[in-house]
Amino acid sequence: MSAKNLGGRKFTVRIQESPEGGYTGQCIELPGAISEGDTIEELKRNMTEAIQLVLETLEDAAKKYKKIIIEIPN
Repeated sequence: MSAKNLGGRKFTVRIQESPEGGYTGQCIELPGAISEGDTIEELKRNMTEAIQLVLETLEDAAKKYKKIIIEIPN
């Protein structure tokens, strides 16, 4: 799966209001995905990009390793 296409995957973002104004967010499932925005909508766009970048980095790093896929049922 390309990191550009999240394929319907859902991620949870913890949002906090910044003392300077605006919002910061951190993805719970991918703690390295952090961003900010002046509005919730801007934060959502920026977080989408941050999540894509983290996934892309993880995919690139994982290319040299053997992998298995584990599916956790709902």
